[in-house]
Amino acid sequence: MTAIVQTIPTPDGPFTLVADDAGRVLASGWSDDVAAVVERIPLRARPTDVTPGATDAATAVRAYYDGDLTGVATVPVLQYGTALQHDGWRALREIEPGRPLTYTEFAAMLGRPSAVRAVASICARNAPALFVPCHRVLRGDGSMGGFAWGVEVKRSLLERESR
Repeated sequence: MTAIVQTIPTPDGPFTLVADDAGRVLASGWSDDVAAVVERIPLRARPTDVTPGATDAATAVRAYYDGDLTGVATVPVLQYGTALQHDGWRALREIEPGRPLTYTEFAAMLGRPSAVRAVASICARNAPALFVPCHRVLRGDGSMGGFAWGVEVKRSLLERESR
């Protein structure tokens, strides 16, 4: 499979997205290292070739940084995982900007209140960052926790969304 790759500037640094020929975002993140973003895609689904180009998803990212915090959630994505992971990724897209949840609350939202570690894994394996907003999930004490693209980016996104 060939994918389109596009890197755009954002206030949080370069943002690279990888999309398939149908415009679905396969992976994205705050880096200009295309290989690092592509590596977020599971090996069995990873594109064999990436070609620079323009994506509709980049328009939604620019709009996000201009204040439209909800448009990124309507961009189509394609992820590969288990049924629980797919349920979790869909649920992440339902978390409202400015209303982050803890991992415990997110587990309860999925109807699996004791699966806190599993939901943390769902967030860690989320490839299309921003479009599937795993940054909106925090540790039980409200602290940032980890984020594939750095805690400072996560903090910036949450601050932007809380305004």
